[in-house]
Amino acid sequence: MARILVVDDEGEARQLLGMLLARARHEVVEASSVERALQLAKELEPLDVVITDLRLGGDDGLELCRRIVDARPDLPVIVLTGFGSVDAAVGALRAGAYDFLTKPLESEPLLAAIRRAAQHRALNAEVRRLRDEVGGLDVSDDFGILGRSPAMRRVFDLVDRVGDSDATVLISGESGTGKELVARALHRRSGRKGRFVAVNCAAMPSNLLESELFGHVRGAFTDARTDRDGLFVEANGGTLFLDEIGEMELEMQPKLLRALQERTVRALGSNRESRFDTRVVAATNRDLEREVSSGRFREDLFYRVNVVNIHLPPLRQRGHDVLLLAHHFLERYAKQSGRDVHGLTDSAVERLLEYDWPGNVRELQNCLERAVALARFEQVTVDDLPEKVRQARSTRLALDAHTPAEMPTLATLERRYTHKVLEAVEGNKTQAAKILGVDRRTLYRMLDRWDGEGAQAE
Repeated sequence: MARILVVDDEGEARQLLGMLLARARHEVVEASSVERALQLAKELEPLDVVITDLRLGGDDGLELCRRIVDARPDLPVIVLTGFGSVDAAVGALRAGAYDFLTKPLESEPLLAAIRRAAQHRALNAEVRRLRDEVGGLDVSDDFGILGRSPAMRRVFDLVDRVGDSDATVLISGESGTGKELVARALHRRSGRKGRFVAVNCAAMPSNLLESELFGHVRGAFTDARTDRDGLFVEANGGTLFLDEIGEMELEMQPKLLRALQERTVRALGSNRESRFDTRVVAATNRDLEREVSSGRFREDLFYRVNVVNIHLPPLRQRGHDVLLLAHHFLERYAKQSGRDVHGLTDSAVERLLEYDWPGNVRELQNCLERAVALARFEQVTVDDLPEKVRQARSTRLALDAHTPAEMPTLATLERRYTHKVLEAVEGNKTQAAKILGVDRRTLYRMLDRWDGEGAQAE
């Protein structure tokens, strides 16, 4: 529902238009002159759209349009006329009109124009709010992570609650969601004086990972020319971040489990145990419960690292956090490159919100760095965005779609809805299966089937 100011010098025309808009559940305020319309435009709040006739007795609807745009640039104006011509349309657009419609009016085009105008105003208001919010943030403080969505507020709350404990934390989430940033935030909250040390468990085979984590003595293997402390010891008094722990080979997992249980490590080639005081934070983009069920991850290690779970939502589920992050990255790269780029056009904002961001925050960051480098104007336009973002169609549930092209298949709806339920219950498979009306084994089979099909364009 929008609040609409209708301006027309003919009472019958105002009444008819008001009745049409009221049936569409809009709130209507009427004015019969330019001066009265300007007064209401300045006084009414909220006010979403102005609809004015081009001919207002002795007054000019275009002059009203110009004066409203000057006084309230956030307020979209739709100009109506029974004298449709190219010159009239050009004049209205030059006066700052958001849209131009000719009489006799048809309800569907009019209501569609109002819907677009109201969304345009709401989007602009959100962009301004987010721009102000970004301008007041020092990202080096707090968590080092931007986000105002409810899902991210839950993440921040968990980081605050467990930051100063020694509990082992498992951070789960898709690639590119910022798991290492959360790990670093936990380290800062811990008050530990030691280092933050990170290792990617997927980047090396078991023998090298064992040497990296536990250390080795000279002569332990061919290239071991000197003694070397492992990362558990290097991070003593600090935090060890085990990234992509779900990729760790099975033969390495019991060795890690023993180190976590005993709080000691034995360097390769040594017969001496070394104690450590290191807080362990692990991260994975896999569903470790499913990995345990399939025998690819040890159950006892899973429970050892999953003392506290912090799940990072994908960017597509974070609402207008996309815009908050986009403006942050835009300002960062404009400053770094010395480019005079200050914002995003409305159409660019719409594309950013419609795209599903499979690469999450990392992909958005790459997109804005590219856009700033290519920008030809003071604002990033749709043409500055990557092709897949320009051509994006939202893959959110489309139950309100009106055209066949917008309607997803039943298989697509099933997949999206299942993931939506899992997100709502924060990954609890038992609860999700109950909501979906299937047993837990069926849910696992569904998820395995979709994983096997891989990511497909919808």
